[in-house]
Amino acid sequence: MVGSVNLDQSMRVRSLPRPGETVLAASTTWSPGGKGGNQAVAAARAGASVDLVAALGDDDAAAKLRAHLSGNDVGLDGVLTLPGASGTAVIVVDDGAENLIVVAPGANAHLHLSSPAVRDAITASDVVLLSLEIPVDTVLAAARLGRAGGAVVMVNASPVGSPADLERLASTVDVVIVNDAESREWHWPVDHLVVTRGADGAEYRTTDARVTVGAPAVEAIDTTGAGDVFAGVLAAGWHLGPEVALRRACAAGALATLVPGAGDCAPTEEAVDDVLETTDPETASPERGGA
Repeated sequence: MVGSVNLDQSMRVRSLPRPGETVLAASTTWSPGGKGGNQAVAAARAGASVDLVAALGDDDAAAKLRAHLSGNDVGLDGVLTLPGASGTAVIVVDDGAENLIVVAPGANAHLHLSSPAVRDAITASDVVLLSLEIPVDTVLAAARLGRAGGAVVMVNASPVGSPADLERLASTVDVVIVNDAESREWHWPVDHLVVTRGADGAEYRTTDARVTVGAPAVEAIDTTGAGDVFAGVLAAGWHLGPEVALRRACAAGALATLVPGAGDCAPTEEAVDDVLETTDPETASPERGGA
């Protein structure tokens, strides 16, 4: 996994504020987050052996984030400590489980791959999952390292970058994961395109095939982090084949919406198995993979 790690401040509101509007929060909490950290925890809970490449600051938040990651069996040899603040995010969630997010990158904006430990963490992986809350040049360099090491390179292309950056990414990755809105900004051919559709599941596309997978019906309380959980579980299960991996990722993403916050909402492998046993027994109890 290569991506960001943040300390999230989450606020619950009745409805999301409109431009210029002030609303009062019913509660506020602090929790681990960041797309890279969330995806790493999700993949580890899904049964994969995970090493994370990321950057943290030298502040108090970094110690809390390291403890959370290591407590979820995420390898930290590739996590740098840089001067300054760790990444932070403010997340506002309404009564309908919709959210808005503002991120201050902090150390994430300075993640680099010059350390041998960082490079080794990438080249030793079977699957390298990337996300875009870090510098695009770092993402591209990680993709090239992963391919050189024989890994399947995946990118969760969020937040959407410039068309020029996306075009460069298309030529260096094997699998692209986007949500429905982001898919409209993706115009470049890749071997595997995965489009997430929230409660409606996801679609897997190649040049000559499409597979649509539904998501378990749940009463969501917070959709924050569900996309990260989907991506992490997809990476963890990719060795099982795209369709099985997609089913597991859809189930995990749905379960993630039942837990408030992003960094600790990923379900266990057993929880995903339990959901799938009621719909598709063949997808349960897979062999473990690495990411």
